[in-house]
Amino acid sequence: MIISGGIAAIVAFGIVIMIEYVSHSFQPRLLFAALTGLLTGLIMGHMLVKGVESFQLQFVIQYAGIIKPLLYHLCGFAVMMFFIINNEEITFLDKIISERGKESDMQIAYKILDTSVIIDGRIADICDTGFLEGILVIPTFVLNELQMIADSADSIKRNRGRRGLDILNKMQKDQSIMVKISDMDFKEIPEVDSKLVKLAKVMKAKVITNDFNLNKVAEFHGVDVLNINQLSNALKPIVLPGEDMRVLLIKEGKDSNQAIGYLDDGTMVVVENGRRRMNDEVDVTVTSVLQTTAGRMIFTRLRED
Repeated sequence: MIISGGIAAIVAFGIVIMIEYVSHSFQPRLLFAALTGLLTGLIMGHMLVKGVESFQLQFVIQYAGIIKPLLYHLCGFAVMMFFIINNEEITFLDKIISERGKESDMQIAYKILDTSVIIDGRIADICDTGFLEGILVIPTFVLNELQMIADSADSIKRNRGRRGLDILNKMQKDQSIMVKISDMDFKEIPEVDSKLVKLAKVMKAKVITNDFNLNKVAEFHGVDVLNINQLSNALKPIVLPGEDMRVLLIKEGKDSNQAIGYLDDGTMVVVENGRRRMNDEVDVTVTSVLQTTAGRMIFTRLRED
């Protein structure tokens, strides 16, 4: 009695652990698709068994103990796998999941991070300010790409990858930042950017990136994008023509008489007739400002001119 009770306790403990693992590893949509497919398959299997029995075949009667369970298992498993594989294309799941999770969807806002924005590192500082709400999602395929970069033979790539992993560890340890690891993957899609867009559609999430190409692809597919570079450009102070500033000229410009300097926020300053003052800190007057996708450029002339 004691031994059987112990075995029952171990089995029950194992079942609890399995349920806990499944509930954290799979998306609700995937679990619901599996359960729906299993139930549909068992119903189809039952109908198939009744149909086979109606023929009153001697072979079926003789091996009924094998044939009936086999039909139930085959139909249940086959239909369940069909629902799991094609869960994104089954439209009625969208209605069921959205109706059941309507309140939670309004409360939870998912934001998916791509590899470039993790390596960039500014996302951690932005989260510390409290401007980002919701849950930050790190897909496993992004983690895999980050690990490949960290294991690269190229020292520059290796350092970038390790920096990204350090940023993730810092964010996970920060109690004020909610980070979720998503195991959802799309094996049929080889490109990481395409997987990100697909995942954003499934989770109804936004993508955080500083990749210009991913930004355009996501917008084309109707996925909202938060671009860190655009945020950085928007926060730079506004400079108007006629204003004066001081800048250190550190390199030659594109034209023969130009010199280049940078403000503290990284904004490029082009100084006309500044090449003769290379490596000097000079006073300049703003003549025009050019906003590009790569950032802001300020054109100036030497105030002494």
